[in-house]
Amino acid sequence: MKAVPEPYLGVWQRTLLTTTDGVHDTTTQVYWLQTASLFADLRIPSPLPFSPAERAAQAGFAGVTAVEGERCQWHRAIDFQPPSGRDDIGRMRFERPDYLLEDGLDGSYHEVWERLPESLGRNWGTWLVALDGRQGCLLLAGDYFLFAASRPQPLAAGESLLARLERGVPAAPLLDFELSFGRHQQGRLPWIIALSTLAERIGQALL
Repeated sequence: MKAVPEPYLGVWQRTLLTTTDGVHDTTTQVYWLQTASLFADLRIPSPLPFSPAERAAQAGFAGVTAVEGERCQWHRAIDFQPPSGRDDIGRMRFERPDYLLEDGLDGSYHEVWERLPESLGRNWGTWLVALDGRQGCLLLAGDYFLFAASRPQPLAAGESLLARLERGVPAAPLLDFELSFGRHQQGRLPWIIALSTLAERIGQALL
């Protein structure tokens, strides 16, 4: 697979989502960290969710990115939510080097992404596999990092996390999926987590 074009590299913050279903979202905290091949994406509602039902509304995923012309496809290797079976493909347009517009191929959604200036520079990622079956990655872009770690066993496609909770499936194994985002001040400070699908990890050092 070809390397992702350099203009995509860094950390992108979503500042707007609109859909043909009437969604207009400027409050969800969404960050996408892109390296030359790997990516991770974290989506946390605001205010921060704490109850199991609130945490079930979080989203995020990681895997490999492929870009062909204006089409960008995110191949999700791991996903906080159960697999949907749908391809994740957007049509991308750079209005400016740090201002990127994404539209669904069917026109069903529009997103505005703005690149964080301190995410430029050093850029790398590594895929991780644990003995217990978990997969994940550690990605770095400039002053930022994003760490992902899946559940030991992936979820079957079908019902949403919230529907499974409401049906009585225990919350702990459903929500045992980490996506943690933060900064490291160019290595001068511990890698402190600023945002995570595991709320108890916020404010902790990554390692």
